Order: sequence, then structure tokens, then C-alpha cells
Amino acid sequence: MTTTAVVPNDVLRAVRIGLRMSQDDFAKAIRRAGQELGEPNEASKRLVQRWESGTSKTPRGVYSRALERVTGRPVEALGFTLPVPMARVHTDGKGGHDMDAGASGVTSAAVGAQTAIQAADETFSGVWLSRYEFYSSSRAETYEGKHYVVLVQHGNRLTAQSLPGASSNPDSPLTLDLTVDRNVVTGSWVEQTASDGYYNGARYHGAIQLLVEPTGRRMAGKWVGFGKDFDVNTGPWELRLVDRSTSKATLERYSSPPE
Repeated sequence: MTTTAVVPNDVLRAVRIGLRMSQDDFAKAIRRAGQELGEPNEASKRLVQRWESGTSKTPRGVYSRALERVTGRPVEALGFTLPVPMARVHTDGKGGHDMDAGASGVTSAAVGAQTAIQAADETFSGVWLSRYEFYSSSRAETYEGKHYVVLVQHGNRLTAQSLPGASSNPDSPLTLDLTVDRNVVTGSWVEQTASDGYYNGARYHGAIQLLVEPTGRRMAGKWVGFGKDFDVNTGPWELRLVDRSTSKATLERYSSPPE
């Protein structure tokens, strides 16, 4: 008899922690969102626990829509196993089309059910300062993006979610979905730019690979991602540990733009 491994939904857990909500607070927010949407639901702390533990893998429609309202993210970007691929394609206004990241980089939590999870101590969980550099061809300058992110570890998987208001560029939430193999960290990234910013609300995504220093307090490497000129770009990316705690008080302390 073949059994399917239960894989915790660390993406959802990281998003909830990033919102500085307990499981009970999260359930209340989902019920409130249901009322606002005209679709009452019975979300409870127990249901949130079932989602995060992986026992319940696919939320019903009323919960999916409430989750999207509370988190500000499409449900396919919250680590659930969805019965039908939900790629979202839209025109870029220049004769081409772009695909949102929900159907690509951030769904590996669902795919992870097909692989064995290595036992590992939770050595990377905490608040980290994320810093990357990118070159803007239209402005002919190199810029820096910085976020405070809360990183959650389960086995060999890491999920990072930027804290509210903790970005050098306002309203540009960042998500990282990573896998650890000894001192090598590999995975994907997604960043949603501000709707009123220079990039007009574009969603960018790509791959990332980092090397972990022996202290375990710094990871450094490169990102790869597409550009608006139909090209693939790369640049340096670094994560530095700033606090091992993920308590509500700690997350509130780092919910401000990095200096």
C-alpha cells in the first residue's frame, strides 16, 4: 500500500507570521473577510492548524477568496495543492504577455509532497535582512532592494516572507521558497512592485542560489530573473541574520524599512 507524505504548508505559516497574526487571529481575519465578501465562512484556529500542518491541502472556494483578501496574495501563492493549474496570464501592454508568478516559483510547497523531507534542526528560522542589487537599463543605474524577512524552516525547506512595511521600496512584498542542501540554498523568489511605483505594479520572479557561511548567519549568492526587455538578468543577493526570534514583539520591531 502506498501512502502520501503529509507536508506542512510552510508558505502559509510564513505569510501568517509575516502578518504578525496568531493562528486564532488569522482565523478571525478570514471570518471577517468572508463577511465583507458576502460569503460567510466558519474558519477556526483548528482549520488554520490543519492547513499549516498539511492535513488539509486544498481550501474550498469561500476560504480561498477570504485567504486572498486577508493576505493580499493569490491562493496559488500560499502553498496549497490546487486541483487545477491556475496560471494567470495578462498582456504587458506592448504586444506581449506576462505570466504571474503564482503558478511557477511559489508552488513548490505542494510539489514537495513528492519528495522525502530530510530531518534537520531549525537553525535558520528568524528575522533576516535581505539585500539584492539590480541594474535598471532605462535609468542606467544600479539599485538596491532591501527587506526584513521572517524565515521559517521545516526540515530542509525554508520559506521567507517580507514583513509589512519592511521594504526599502514601499509596498513591494517579497517571498522566497528555498531548499537547503548542506551549505547550498537553492530556490525561487517573487516580488510584487508597488502599483504606483516606477514598475507600475509588475510582478517579478526568478531563481536564486546562495552559499551559507560556516557561522550560519549569512547567505550570499546570485539571483536570476527576467527583465522587461525580453532578457534574463542576474545580480548579487545576500541574507544576513538579525534576530533568531519570531515573536510578535520582534516582528513588530522589524516592520519598518531597513536603513
